[in-house]
Amino acid sequence: MKKTTYLIPLAIFATLCFTAFKRDNHNFELSKQLNIFNTLIKEIDLFYVDTIAPEQIVKSGIDAMLSKLDPYTTYYTEEGSQELKMMITGKYAGIGSLIRFHDKKNSTVIAEPYDNMPAAKAGLKIGDLILSIDGVDVRGMSSDSVSNMLRGEAGTKLTVVVERPGEKKPLTIKIERESIALPPIPYYGTIRDSIGYLQLESFTENCSKEMRRALIEMKGKGARSFIIDLRNNGGGSLTEAIEIVNLFVPKGLDIVETKGKTKRANTTYKTTREPIDTVSPLIILVNGNTASAAEIVSGSLQDLDRAVIIGSRTYGKGLVQTTRELPYNSYLKVTTSKYYIPSGRCVQAIDYSHRNEDGSVARTPDSLRNTFYTAAGREVKDGGGIQPDIEPKGEKITTLLFNLIQDMSIFDYATEYALAHPTIAPAETFELSDEDYEAFKSYLKSTGFNYDKESYKILVQLKKMLSLEGYEETTKAEIEKLEKTLQHNLDHDLTFFAKDIKQLIADEIIKRYYSQAGSIVFAMRDDADLEESFKILGDRKLYKKILSPAEKGKEAKTDSKKK
Repeated sequence: MKKTTYLIPLAIFATLCFTAFKRDNHNFELSKQLNIFNTLIKEIDLFYVDTIAPEQIVKSGIDAMLSKLDPYTTYYTEEGSQELKMMITGKYAGIGSLIRFHDKKNSTVIAEPYDNMPAAKAGLKIGDLILSIDGVDVRGMSSDSVSNMLRGEAGTKLTVVVERPGEKKPLTIKIERESIALPPIPYYGTIRDSIGYLQLESFTENCSKEMRRALIEMKGKGARSFIIDLRNNGGGSLTEAIEIVNLFVPKGLDIVETKGKTKRANTTYKTTREPIDTVSPLIILVNGNTASAAEIVSGSLQDLDRAVIIGSRTYGKGLVQTTRELPYNSYLKVTTSKYYIPSGRCVQAIDYSHRNEDGSVARTPDSLRNTFYTAAGREVKDGGGIQPDIEPKGEKITTLLFNLIQDMSIFDYATEYALAHPTIAPAETFELSDEDYEAFKSYLKSTGFNYDKESYKILVQLKKMLSLEGYEETTKAEIEKLEKTLQHNLDHDLTFFAKDIKQLIADEIIKRYYSQAGSIVFAMRDDADLEESFKILGDRKLYKKILSPAEKGKEAKTDSKKK
């Protein structure tokens, strides 16, 4: 008994000593490496044959170091701090337009001026090729470099020279920069059968307040059920995500728990306000580009059985970043914790702490994902994003469509179309005619458009392998037949994929007349996820059935709490 009494404190003391030793050793190693790095920079600066740029070489070293962590831990110089500010707030000072580099023209073009913002007010149009900014020739510059030149302090002026299709001479346009606040909700409204639809693009400051106003307005106009579109929403503010969940669930619920290395990183976030609506049927649309804060909203509403999730599996980002201020107005955006939603699961799909020999990382395989349970007892999984309750079969982007978009052939054709057509039908009814599609096909051939089928590339590799392994003669007939099938036939492909291509062309044309809102309205006309949403919202029994657990789930619910 006495011996045991002495051994327990001794074991505790030994453990504390070992922990302290490990910590001291870690601190020594950190100090040692910093000393080496500091001395190395000085030696290079002193003895390297050419003069070095300290800020560039250190920035390269920092970026290389952070690349060993995760892609969300990022260093921002004083010059780049505006980019960080824009990510957090959705605000910046500039001209208010999307721009894009046009490879064939080796210059940046105006891709979409935002309504009522400086670019649009000054008269810039989609398709304008930027030649110079304040007398500096920007042809050949990257779109990032051009973007930095377009931004600046609100109230400052700049002169942009552009080449506009249909105009013989370049146009000189003077623009006054303004503070730009990107709209987090580009579209909302009451649609089919008293359904309120809202598209949320990002989780920036005060987006929850804007959503609250929009929901109240739609309810006032007769909306009795809602569709919240989070497709292609890459996330943003954790606080805003919780506020948005709170619009649909009661006050006082645990929504997110964050767990990290420090006490500050360990926090439980609850709903703190009275909700707007806890009973109306609710559907959340997601896809593979739905990430971070958007996954918190969709996942929490799924865990609480408050919404039906429709679409494809989300990205799987369960990491939380905070901003740390560094010397000389620089910043570090660093991953400090993982988040866990109401069921207890974390949606993080990639473990960046375990890399393959080549440095790559892989998604968590389905076989290693753990099962958790919603409030009602439905099974949900961790480690791979949010798995929707319903997954309609959406059409995939084929190689031809991808190349048409990347090549900007559709973009250029839409610009020429707009020159020839002063007006078009409303976005709700506009259709690209067969005659116009034939004109597009002729235009495409005149540009010399060509593309490589991925399947044909694989076939070439297969032929090489068959030759190396001695199967060339025995498989010759089959390979020749397959080769003939996969040979380029642009006319055939343009006819076979006509429906999808016409949709892309029509969308690009509509942007030139009705901006982003018109593009959204047009896309809603042929949307598999929306059609599935209408079906479920039109059948209350089906809606309730989806949110009800299977018997197996009910039985397993008690076991899940033991994990």
